Amino acid sequence: MRALDFNNKWVLITGASSGLGYEMASQLARYHHANLIIAARRGDKLNQLKTDLERDANVQVKVVVADLSLPEDVERLIAESLAGQELYAAILNAGITHFGPHAELSQDQFQRMVQTNVISVVRLTGELVKHFEQSGATGGIMIVSSMAGIFPVPYQAAYSGTKSFLIGFANALAHEIKSRALSLSIFAPGGVVTEMTATEKFNDLQGWLMPVSQAAKEGIYALKYRKFNYVPGALNRVGNVFMKFLPKKLIVGILAKTYQRSLLKVNSSDKT
Repeated sequence: MRALDFNNKWVLITGASSGLGYEMASQLARYHHANLIIAARRGDKLNQLKTDLERDANVQVKVVVADLSLPEDVERLIAESLAGQELYAAILNAGITHFGPHAELSQDQFQRMVQTNVISVVRLTGELVKHFEQSGATGGIMIVSSMAGIFPVPYQAAYSGTKSFLIGFANALAHEIKSRALSLSIFAPGGVVTEMTATEKFNDLQGWLMPVSQAAKEGIYALKYRKFNYVPGALNRVGNVFMKFLPKKLIVGILAKTYQRSLLKVNSSDKT
């Protein structure tokens, strides 16, 4: 299967208003000359990105303001992505997390997380696969999961569960795809320096985080070269292999202590 060539092709990116999605959109436009469909909740951020990229990279950018926790917005995004331009690739990156004891996660917050991280991704993926298979067009879809979906992270229990679902879903669905011109990739970064990790709760974990520019570059590489399961960062890849030989209970226990320490430091500072 040939590598994808994004030059003058349309690429959909969800969660593009900040963090990893924003950086992948910027790199795809500036270095790969891709036209973009960028989607997120914050229209002001998307419109500013559109202005910057159309001016600096000489590409076309279409903005879709959508909250993927809302089914009607997911349907609208599907319609707008498949109308008016020939879609070539999609990066399904939008996601939300909760960092803290699971008992502090409200039912409304949990339902919003599942709708955003899981249900919207399944719906988008299903419709995009159907589109590419029916048209026979060359293309690629990349689902952004997380290493938290491979090795569960205590104090991000629900988030880990949603990302684990994506890995299982995408690995299985990839073997149902009949078109030899379409690839489905799973991108599973560890922690990345983004708005999501910019809170005080992550202060003690900053040394673990990958620069967002590096994560974005490797994500685009994974999509371009149609990687099946891709973990960015050499140390992460080595660790991913090494940890498979250790008891999962041991690994998760170590993560629990590390994350708990970070949370306790925040709680202690709040009381002083």
